[in-house]
Amino acid sequence: MFRIVLFFCVSYLFAAGELLVSNYSFAATSFGKGKVLVFSRGDANGGFSLLEFGTGAPLRILSSEFSIFENDVEYTAVHDGILSDTKAELRRVPFVKAGKLGSVLPMYELDSTGLFRKPAGFISMRGVEEGGLSYIPLELPRISYLDTSFSLMDNALSAFAYDSLSNVLWSAMGASGLLRYDVSKGFGNVQEKTLVLNKKEQRLDTLTYGMELKFSNTPSILGLALEPEKNVLWLATSTGLWVQEDAQSAKLKLISGLEKSRVTGVWLGGTPTQIIAETSEYKSGHLENKLWRSLDGKNFSEVVFRDTTGKKIKGVYDGTDYSVSDVAFVGKQVFVAVRTVGGAESGLLKLDSLGAIPWEAEENQWLYGFEAGVVDRNTIILSVNDWFLPNGGTGLAVTTYGNGISVSADSGKTWQPVLNQAAVGKNLSSIRMVPSVIAADGESLIAYNLSKESKVTIEIFSYDMRKVRTIVKDALRPASAGRSTNAAEDLWDGRDDMGRAVTMGIYYVRVKDNHGHVGWGKVMTLGGR
Repeated sequence: MFRIVLFFCVSYLFAAGELLVSNYSFAATSFGKGKVLVFSRGDANGGFSLLEFGTGAPLRILSSEFSIFENDVEYTAVHDGILSDTKAELRRVPFVKAGKLGSVLPMYELDSTGLFRKPAGFISMRGVEEGGLSYIPLELPRISYLDTSFSLMDNALSAFAYDSLSNVLWSAMGASGLLRYDVSKGFGNVQEKTLVLNKKEQRLDTLTYGMELKFSNTPSILGLALEPEKNVLWLATSTGLWVQEDAQSAKLKLISGLEKSRVTGVWLGGTPTQIIAETSEYKSGHLENKLWRSLDGKNFSEVVFRDTTGKKIKGVYDGTDYSVSDVAFVGKQVFVAVRTVGGAESGLLKLDSLGAIPWEAEENQWLYGFEAGVVDRNTIILSVNDWFLPNGGTGLAVTTYGNGISVSADSGKTWQPVLNQAAVGKNLSSIRMVPSVIAADGESLIAYNLSKESKVTIEIFSYDMRKVRTIVKDALRPASAGRSTNAAEDLWDGRDDMGRAVTMGIYYVRVKDNHGHVGWGKVMTLGGR
C-alpha cells in the first residue's frame, strides 16, 4: 500500500540581491511562466528555491523564495553517490513537472552504512508555501528475484514521465519495473500499478503478488519518455530501447539497431521531434557510452562529432566514461549535459541537424562550460533543462556543483549566474566568501563591491596574520550595483603562493582598492587532498 506523508517546510522570501539559490544545485525545472524551481543540497541541508524572472536582458530577478528541507536528516532527493556512481542511469537527478503533484524528484533515505543510498519513493513539491512539500514513500513490490547480483540502488527511480491528459505519473524503477501512479481522482484516491517488461512476449505485464522475476526475461527499466501527441511510452532498458505500439496497448516494439544494447536513458522534444538515447556498457575494463539520435521519425544513428573544419572525428565520446545528466530542447537545437565520474570533465554538448557543434577551444572543443561562458567559474555542470521565459519563449537553466545555476534567454549564446548572493557592502565595507568553507581541491569566490572603477589587490592571511597568498595585485575592477568580483580570477583554492595546500583552519581575506578602501573577510579551508 502506498501512502502520502506530508511535512511542512519553512519558507523565506528574499528581495533580489539577497540569498537566491544554494551553490550546490542538482535540478532546475520550469515552474510556470518566468519561474524556475531549483533543488539544492549543501553540506548543512537541502532545499528548494523558486526564482521569478522578469523580461529584458540580462534576465532580471523579481523575487526569490527559499524553503529549507526540514527533513534532510531523514530524506533527500539526491543520493550520496551522484558524483561517483559508475552506472550512467544513477549519475542524474530525474525530475518532471507533474500536474497536481507539482515537481517530482526521487527520494532516498539512509542505508545501513549511514549514506543516502536507499530508494524510498519520490518527493512532490507543489510550491514553497507551508504544506507544499510531500514525501511519498513507495514500498518495493512483494516479489522474489531469481537473480541475486543487484543492490538496493538497482531499484532507484531513474526517470519520470507525466501524462497530462490522464494525470498519470510514470516512473522507471530499474529492476522493479515501471510504476504507474494515477492521481486523476485526487490524492485521496491514488491508483498505483507496477508493470514489468515481458521480453519474450514483447509486452508490459502487471506485477502481481508473489511473482518470480528473472532479469533475462524481465529486463530493468532504466529510463523512459512520453512521446507528445501520440502519448506512447519509450522505455530505455538493460536489453534495448522499446516503444508502445499505441497509447492503449500493452504491446511493445523493440527499436532496430539498439536491440542488443544496454540503453540507460531516452529523451524526447524539440521541433521537429528528436529522440536522444544513451547506451552504456563495460568493455575492456572501461565504461563505453554512446549517444544516439532519431531526427523527425528517422532511424537511430550515432551522434556525429565534427571539428571546426567540418571533418568527422571518431572516438570523441565513446572512448571515455561520459554519461548524460540531462537533455534540453530549444526548437531544432539540443543541449546535452554530460560529465565523467567525479566530474573531472563536464559541460554541454550542442547538437544541430548534422551532429555535435564544436567551438574554438584547443581541447574539449565540443564541451561548452567555463571557457565557453556557460558558467563563470570552473565548476561541475550537473544538469540542463528548458523553462518558460516571461515573454513566452524558451530559456535554459544549468545547475552546478558549487556555483548555483546559470540561466540563458537566447538559446545559450549568453548566460547569467544565479547563486548565494548575500548582499555585500559598498566600497569593500563587507567581504563575503562563497562558499565559506573550502573543501579539499575546492575553491571559494571572493565577493566584494566597488562604487567606482578601481584597481584591486586581494591577499590571504593565516590566523596569525602571516601572508600566504596574493590572489591579484592592482587588477582593474568595474563599479557595480551588486558585485565587482571577476569570477574568473577572484578565487582562492586553499593554496599558498608556492601552490602548496595550506593547513586546515581559518584564514583572513583582505581586499584593497586604490582609493583607500580596505575590506576584510574570512574563510575556512579543510586542507589538501
